[in-house]
Amino acid sequence: MGDIVVNPEAEALQGQVGAMAFTLATSVPGIYSAAVENGELVVRTNRETFLPLMTFLRDDSAYRFEQLMDLCGVDFPARAERFDVVYNLLSVSYNRRIRVIITTDEVTPVPSVHQLWPVATWWERECYDMFGVLFSGQPDMRRILTDDGFEHFPLRKDFPLTGYEEVRYDIETRQVVKEPVSLTQDFRDFDFVSPWEGMLTLPGDEKAHEVRQGMKRARG
Repeated sequence: MGDIVVNPEAEALQGQVGAMAFTLATSVPGIYSAAVENGELVVRTNRETFLPLMTFLRDDSAYRFEQLMDLCGVDFPARAERFDVVYNLLSVSYNRRIRVIITTDEVTPVPSVHQLWPVATWWERECYDMFGVLFSGQPDMRRILTDDGFEHFPLRKDFPLTGYEEVRYDIETRQVVKEPVSLTQDFRDFDFVSPWEGMLTLPGDEKAHEVRQGMKRARG
């Protein structure tokens, strides 16, 4: 076996991330959890202290997370606060990343961060459109991927796979119509047998087949 190659730079970076997690968890208000998960720094906070914390992470000279790279939702229907709202931040100055997570329910809004990172408007609209998460202070709280008249949230885990409604063009009325989804599933008898299983010998494999049959007879 070859020797295990240790990357000193990677080890140093992991050490920095671990030290940052400890510092955040013990000295920064509003953080109730900060840990290294799968090699990434993950911070959990609440809605009340969320906006001051994000401002601190962006502006403090020790952190400087200048860019919001992504904002997304995660649905846990069994929880009272069923949604995780996940923010992925990047420090260009220090080449570091951090993930900030808060929770909310279907009716309680999360503070918008569009004033800290203008790009957040696109992400917040998508999170609202797909999950129904509301963002207080967001001046453009419109759907972004579905129609304005759409009433449901496609990425919630209780959203049916076939949806609620379908939109189609009606040739007779010459207009776009919206109607409830009605999918007819005809009964079909599946035997789950591969067509290859019915072929005992493939072309060109006759000799191998004879050998296998001879071995079976010998064992019998």
